[in-house]
Amino acid sequence: MKPSTNRMLNRIKCIYMFICKNGMVSTQQLVEEFGITPRTIQRDLNVLVYNDLVISPSRGKWTTTKKKVKMTS
Repeated sequence: MKPSTNRMLNRIKCIYMFICKNGMVSTQQLVEEFGITPRTIQRDLNVLVYNDLVISPSRGKWTTTKKKVKMTS
């Protein structure tokens, strides 16, 4: 796997774990926490939405779904 792909997957996993830990977060909170652009956060969130791991019950707010996830290190 390319290093850039590995970095992206690790970042997405960290974003998912951050949302799990905090319950409901805003896009802006994610931008500030991870120090990346809003566009990059949106792309990462789109991956999580596509995989039914997060939802946005209101514009700009994110929370996890009930889908079970097996975490590996």
